[in-house]
Amino acid sequence: MAANIEIYTWSRCPFCIRAKALLDQKKVRYTEYCIDGDEVARSAMAKRANGRRSVPQIFINDYPIGGCDDLYALNAQGTLDPLLQDNSKL
Repeated sequence: MAANIEIYTWSRCPFCIRAKALLDQKKVRYTEYCIDGDEVARSAMAKRANGRRSVPQIFINDYPIGGCDDLYALNAQGTLDPLLQDNSKL
């Protein structure tokens, strides 16, 4: 079963674009929440992300994995693909 992937972004954020590009390259479905200038949505994101307010914020099966650099680090370690494919790994 595929994992539930969510990403909070700003439309012109280069880190957001880069994170989505990696997810697209992996050919996984994700839900994007573009929160440009929406402080209520950003506060809700920060609550889910243990206080982190930077974008992107990425969640796999409701678990906050962090931002773009964190996503690429997981990929470099070889642990991203299993997380994206199987929701029992978290």
